[in-house]
Amino acid sequence: MKKALLQLHSAVFLWGFTGVLGKLITLGETWLVWWRLLITAVTLWIFYFFTKRIKKLPGSSILYIGFIGTIQALHWVFFYGSIKYSNITIALTCLSTSALLSSLLEPVVLRKRFDFFEIILGFFAIAGIVIIYNTHLQFSIGIIIGLISALLTVIVSVLNKKMIDNYESESIAIYQLSGGFIGLTLLLPVYYLLFPSSSVIPTVTDFFWLFILSWVCTIFTFFLYIRSLKKVSAFTMNLTLTLEPVYGIVLAFLLFKENEILSNWFYAGFGLIAFAVGLHMVRLLKPLSLRNR
Repeated sequence: MKKALLQLHSAVFLWGFTGVLGKLITLGETWLVWWRLLITAVTLWIFYFFTKRIKKLPGSSILYIGFIGTIQALHWVFFYGSIKYSNITIALTCLSTSALLSSLLEPVVLRKRFDFFEIILGFFAIAGIVIIYNTHLQFSIGIIIGLISALLTVIVSVLNKKMIDNYESESIAIYQLSGGFIGLTLLLPVYYLLFPSSSVIPTVTDFFWLFILSWVCTIFTFFLYIRSLKKVSAFTMNLTLTLEPVYGIVLAFLLFKENEILSNWFYAGFGLIAFAVGLHMVRLLKPLSLRNR
């Protein structure tokens, strides 16, 4: 159990570290994600080929999983865009609202009942974002992009829930990442028209960070996460996942001193968001904790 907990926390910490890498890599957000997907997808196909893990899926399923992968790729584009236009702390704060956005979107997609209490919590989170937005107007574009990123990751999560029981997670990973790469490649001409001067080829330093991002923070964390799920309870998993933005924000404070450019109003807004997310997780995890006793 201790080994599984260490694996899970390591995976979540490395996911939080991706924000730091997004700031260190000098490429624009779209090319950053394109190179990340290229390195990750090629590596996985080679690894799966030699370990004989490639499994054929129906064509319609591959298209559906690939479509979800394209949305995932766009989530990453907007997430790193939020970092580029604001900072790591702002981007992760916006991303932390995804759990509440999910509680509002899931009933629509999965045809479930709305939870009135979760709607109230959503208003707390909105109030927190409004406070941060109005007191940090220099980061307004980054905040808007960050909220779009949070919405996209919720859409990915909801769509994955509709087919996660039908296929193995390893198959989903390789087809989703490959679909994200192909989908983003098809969208590149539009991006190039909007940002014609954007750098395309990474520097030597960028390549180093991209390989860390792809091999360590994407592939390695995926296998850590999957292995830990065999031992830890759903309660522990969900609780630990809430630490991702916390790890990322702490790293941003330590490495880039971002706390020095944020006003006290940021902490007031973040406090409202954290309060709402905390209550939301308590309500979700309480039945799980009883179930796992």
